[in-house]
Amino acid sequence: MQKNIIVKSEVRTYVKEIIAQKIQKLDNFLEFTLEASREVKKTSKYDSIREEMQEEIYQMQKQMASLKDLKRNLAKISEKTSERIQLGSIVFTNKARFFISVSLGEFFFEGDRFYAISEESPMAKIMFGKRVGDSFTLNNISQVIEQVW
Repeated sequence: MQKNIIVKSEVRTYVKEIIAQKIQKLDNFLEFTLEASREVKKTSKYDSIREEMQEEIYQMQKQMASLKDLKRNLAKISEKTSERIQLGSIVFTNKARFFISVSLGEFFFEGDRFYAISEESPMAKIMFGKRVGDSFTLNNISQVIEQVW
């Protein structure tokens, strides 16, 4: 938590890259699993293996759809800054750093730990409309807003 000057577009680009990497990795694994499933012999002896592989493929396809939704939703977020916290804001509190965008979770950017959270998250909902100097409490943890971009 050292850096006090954040370029919002750089954080957004970084999150976009994280999502793209996750999509690429999942795509590679999905392709590998599909190829492997084609090679399993078509006999009753291997039915349970094929069923397990099909379930794994289905789960990966669901994950892929979720990641692509994150990518689409991130593209819709404005880069404009505001004094009040809103969708797209980067918020520094005395406890943590938040990028209110998509539900990606923890990531590290230039040595700082950030949390990419959805606008639907309880944390984002309680912060919306607040500005520097305001405080809030969630889950018995009080935080003060130090910076907003």
